[in-house]
Amino acid sequence: MPTNNAILTRLGLRYPIIQAPMAGTSTPALAAAVSNAGGLGSLGLGNVSTDVAREQIRQLKQLTGKPFNINMFCHTPDPADAQRETGWLQRLQPWFAEFSAEAPKQLDKGYDSFVGNQAMLDVLLEERPPVVSFHFGLPDVDAIAELQQAGIFLMGCATSLEEARAIEAAGLDAIVAQGYEAGGHRGLFDPKQESGLLLDDLLAQLKDTIELPVVATGGLMDGKDISRILAAGASAAQLGTAFISCPESAAPQAYRDQLLSDNAQETAVTAIFSGRPARGMVNRSHREIGPYAAELAGYPQAYSAAKALHAAAVAKGSHDFAPYWAGTSAHRSRALPAAGLMACLVEEMQQA
Repeated sequence: MPTNNAILTRLGLRYPIIQAPMAGTSTPALAAAVSNAGGLGSLGLGNVSTDVAREQIRQLKQLTGKPFNINMFCHTPDPADAQRETGWLQRLQPWFAEFSAEAPKQLDKGYDSFVGNQAMLDVLLEERPPVVSFHFGLPDVDAIAELQQAGIFLMGCATSLEEARAIEAAGLDAIVAQGYEAGGHRGLFDPKQESGLLLDDLLAQLKDTIELPVVATGGLMDGKDISRILAAGASAAQLGTAFISCPESAAPQAYRDQLLSDNAQETAVTAIFSGRPARGMVNRSHREIGPYAAELAGYPQAYSAAKALHAAAVAKGSHDFAPYWAGTSAHRSRALPAAGLMACLVEEMQQA
């Protein structure tokens, strides 16, 4: 990893702090607040339509003239399997019945991948966000070339040295090194190839073998954490869970309450919500449905079943089946406006 801070220099950032994209939780207001405070705000748009993506990017442009990041999902969807999907819905029916509800008749196909998605590529080429990052893999070489020709800085998420090498070989500009501590979905290229590497171990593997600048993410919550990973060779730190409690995020109140409660002490990685491994606060879904993970429907189809069960539970006043994504340091969450949190992070970095 390079010792100079290429990311700050190239993007003109004041501080080596990136707010994680967090699809469904990030908002233009949150990303703009972080960018305006000298960091890099991000929007996760891998789960939305092209029209919504275009609108949110334009909203963000109205709120900041600073650099920002747009994140896309590059997953390979699991093939439809009617028998497996029906079986999974039948497996979940007892929990739906607990809340006087019926499981859906079938699963939605879920959101599209960015791979081969010309319509979404056209949106990015038209709007030209300063930074685009990829999760779950990489797009095709032609898409990468077109985005770079448009002057867009490209980052890919790696959970292992092998994935980092693939990102470097593809010619991207930086690597987001995701430790196992990170909240939300693991960035695995292949969900069956889990390295389980903690952030410090992953950074150590990348240090002497990767030439690209590295953004470190996973379990980082305060300025002391940021200083530690910068000392380990990272060019910047990406924090996600730390920003969920900010008023600018789209997190519902119940999510915020959980983050600021004792429930945030325990998080775990599971695939039962979406069909892909993701870390969140442990609840009844983890404990009761988790043992049936071998029967799980594919990604992203399975997500619609988990969302339907969560909605049924919420209608009866229960939040025990929510996919509340959170990293291992969730118990250190602070309910601060994004600008205030950025100020705290910077002060803590300086003190460290």
